[in-house]
Parts: sequence; structure tokens; C-alpha cells
Amino acid sequence: MSDPVFSRVLIKLSGEALMGPLDYGTDPETVGKIADQLKTVHDRGVEIGIVLGAGNIYRGLAAAAEGMDRATGDYMGMLAIVLNALTLQDALETRGVHTRVQSAITISEVAEPYIRRRAMRHLEKKRVVIFAAGTGNPFFTSDTAAALRAVEMHAEILLMAKNGVDGIYTADPRKDPDAEFISEITAKEALQRDLRVMDQTAFALCMENGLNIRVFDMADDSNINRIISGDRVGTLVTT
Repeated sequence: MSDPVFSRVLIKLSGEALMGPLDYGTDPETVGKIADQLKTVHDRGVEIGIVLGAGNIYRGLAAAAEGMDRATGDYMGMLAIVLNALTLQDALETRGVHTRVQSAITISEVAEPYIRRRAMRHLEKKRVVIFAAGTGNPFFTSDTAAALRAVEMHAEILLMAKNGVDGIYTADPRKDPDAEFISEITAKEALQRDLRVMDQTAFALCMENGLNIRVFDMADDSNINRIISGDRVGTLVTT
């Protein structure tokens, strides 16, 4: 196997990626498969940071639409992300991968507080770091948290894992059969065309800091490993 082209990456996993065939919650078999993929990459010497979403458990924006205070809903979403982080941590450590969860909100009994220098040290020691609870602030998405942590950790690329979609299309391929696949696009053009890869704040962070983004389908067990090897997988968003 060729040497990895990246030495440090930040992977954004949606909450939906943990559901598998379920309508809600986390599927142990699916989480196990994701952990296997991460272990394969980790064993190649790549330093891995992970940011999770919570769409499988809770969505603050959806709750706000139903009358709940947006900030309250977002804080509940952050707690749901911590649940996902602990689930993935357990799956990784079962496979012998040393993992640390750092939370942007204080939950000292189950996770370390987010401290940038400590997180950097964990990565240098080849520990996987899962960044939980988003940015710790309401009104910011987990996409923004992923972009922020990637920049803070000096990740070489942000890997956006999608659930059932193998990259960026001109429209939602699940709704529009005429949607065309885009293999490469600039972040500015993606914003102008409103392709909704991530929110505008996350895009702005990536653009300001020259962080490229690779959008790919998590369902293919070989994708992360292929990306690390330098293969063209999914869509590359350049900044």
C-alpha cells in the first residue's frame, strides 16, 4: 500500500451516518464498520480528529421550528453529539485504538474539556480525538465546528462524510434524477450556486484558512482509506 498523502485529517461524520438501516438512534453494526475504517487509516500512521453531528438523535433547528427556543434546542443537540462521541469512542477502543473525547461544554465525568494544546498533543501521540458538543455555542452547526477544529488542529484536509451521497451534485440526486455529479469545485462557486455542502460560516472558515474539503460517501468501506492514499474519491472543494 502506498504511503499516505495526508498526515493529519479532520473527519466530519453526520449523525445520520451512525443510523445504518434504523430510522432513529445508532446502529451498533454500522458504528463498528465506521470504527474499522478509522482503525485502518489510523494504523497507517495518520493522525485523526473527528467531529460528529447529532441528526440521528436531535436537531435543534427542527425543535426551534416547533416552538422551542433555538438556543435551548441547540444545547440539547450538543448533548446528543456527546452521546454519539461516547458510542464511537467505545467502538474504537474495543478495536485497540486509543481515543479521547474532548467536549466544548463541560462534562468532566465523561469527557475532557476542549483544550487546543492538549488535543494537539493527543494527535501527536497518535490518539484519535473526537471533538464533541460542536463549538459549545448555540446558533453554530456541527459543520462550523468541523471547520473550526480542522483549522485549529492544522489538519491538511477536511473530510466531509455523507450518508448515501457520493459527493456534490447540481441538485439532490435522491430527488432529481437529472442531477449531475461535480468532481471538483471551488468553495466560492459552491456558495454562489447554493449547493449546501455546508453552512456559510463553515465555508468562510475554510476559505479564509485555505482548507480544502473532500465530500464523499461513508457507506463505501474503502473510501477513507482511498482518500488517504491520494485517490480521487467524491468531490474536492478547493479554497
